[in-house]
Amino acid sequence: MSLILENLSREVDGVDYIRNANLTFEAGSFNVLLGRTLAGKTSLMRLMAGLDQPTEGRLVYNGSDVTGQSVQERNISMIYQQFINYPNLTVYENIASPLRLAKMAESEIDRRVRETAAMLRIEPLLKRFPLELSGGQQQRTAMARALVKDATLVLFDEPLVNLDYKLREELRAELRELFRERQCIAVYATTEANEALALGGTTTLLHEGRVVQSGPVMDVYRAPVNTLAAQLFSEPPMNLIRGRVTATEVTFDEYSHHALTQELSQLAPGDYWFGIRPSHIGLVPTGEDDLEMAMDVELSDISGSETFMHVRNSHFEMVLQLMGVHQYHTGAPIKIYLPINRLFVFDQQEQLVHTPSQVTGGPL
Repeated sequence: MSLILENLSREVDGVDYIRNANLTFEAGSFNVLLGRTLAGKTSLMRLMAGLDQPTEGRLVYNGSDVTGQSVQERNISMIYQQFINYPNLTVYENIASPLRLAKMAESEIDRRVRETAAMLRIEPLLKRFPLELSGGQQQRTAMARALVKDATLVLFDEPLVNLDYKLREELRAELRELFRERQCIAVYATTEANEALALGGTTTLLHEGRVVQSGPVMDVYRAPVNTLAAQLFSEPPMNLIRGRVTATEVTFDEYSHHALTQELSQLAPGDYWFGIRPSHIGLVPTGEDDLEMAMDVELSDISGSETFMHVRNSHFEMVLQLMGVHQYHTGAPIKIYLPINRLFVFDQQEQLVHTPSQVTGGPL
């Protein structure tokens, strides 16, 4: 069982919502669509569901062209950000509603409802009404109604965005387990790179309606094909600075210099873009390959157990993602340490030419 998108495009009033998408989704797979707001994630899922029709291209399901089929003709379920439940129906009847529409036998309805409710740990809530539930319980109910149909394609449109952090973490873990043994195709849309990493499976990066890169999540994360992919799959976005490789050194904007390392010696002399993830820059050196840079603090944003520090000098602007609380006044001078062995390198066309071995084989 597979769903193939062939040169799929959708244009509305001269605006490209989706352009030339070519993707394959296999049975039993968990697939993440990652992109910023208005990247085309929802538009792509609506085409997959049959809610919208493409301007060009086609959808092929199990070898059959289903492009013109309506949503009612497809065995799909879709779960949205909002908790869409029927307020006048109990949790049991909410979950059972699609099975009743399909005129399924009462005994089979009862079996499926209770089995799905148990799977999502809401079986004790079956007699309650949605307004008597917490946000997490309401979202579990909506998910149960989508999953009870045993659909062959399940679409999640940022379903956890309205939940608090603890609930999101809990439901993410459950989603992975739910689909580990199911033979349906699951597609999950998110704006958050960390969520894509947590969910695993296959990740497709979208930007302005176009597929930037697609593949196993760790392959895409560790080897972004270009600077756009690198920034999309980094939270905060990857820092990019101009530099040059010579026979003896690497220089950054002809300001900071570092002796050429064995890894970077594989590059031909010339101009490049160098990328470094915010989490890889520190306030103390970690090794002999670290480059010290004098900067000024522009903003120190404390977020829970992390600090996002924006720094700059007359040549560079960078963001650091630091563990712990770091309080600095605006304008305060600071030294940062950039590990040369963690640099991604892109050519002048912004295509990846070097992936650091520290990232390929080591920790994130």
